[in-house]
Amino acid sequence: MPSKGKVYVIDDDEAMRDSLNFLLDSSGFEVTLFENAQGFLDALPGLDFGCVVSDVRMPGIDGIELLKRLKAEGSRFPIVMMTGHGDVPLAVDAMKLGAVDFLEKPFEDDRLTAMLDQAIRYAEPAAKNEAIAHDIAARVASLSPRERQVMEGLIAGLSNKLIAREYDISPRTIEVYRANVMTKMQANSLSELVRLAMRAGMLKD
Repeated sequence: MPSKGKVYVIDDDEAMRDSLNFLLDSSGFEVTLFENAQGFLDALPGLDFGCVVSDVRMPGIDGIELLKRLKAEGSRFPIVMMTGHGDVPLAVDAMKLGAVDFLEKPFEDDRLTAMLDQAIRYAEPAAKNEAIAHDIAARVASLSPRERQVMEGLIAGLSNKLIAREYDISPRTIEVYRANVMTKMQANSLSELVRLAMRAGMLKD
């Protein structure tokens, strides 16, 4: 069965973690467990996109503080908060900080899995687009100043000769720069380079 997506469970209660792991794994999600928010934050830079399911009350960094930190980092991971009885005010605070939803314990299994399905479907396209944009920006940033000039010339439709004349260097040298640009931008054709430039904001649609 293909995975429905990745879910990161954060809860200091081992029994709750094991229960959620069994439920979500049997429902087709790829599950990673964390016993505290700090462990999740430490691992975050290396994690693939997924939905976070976190308890709101935890020792150390609680669910509200976790939301604040993720918001400050611009994280695109959707977050579902689990709250205990009587924690509705905390749940409302969590929603204000960007949580996509909250569940009061005890909750129905089907409600959680449906909530995660919806959260992942809603947030994944935006997260993927952002990751692609960051990757393209990093490729542009890897260009030397001269390579950047050559790329700007190429996407403006200038020939190697015209670019060479503009910067008073030989067409042969431009060919070397052009090859470097294509390699660093991971473009197999001029049209692909133009598309990448548009995604990087170097050209308007």
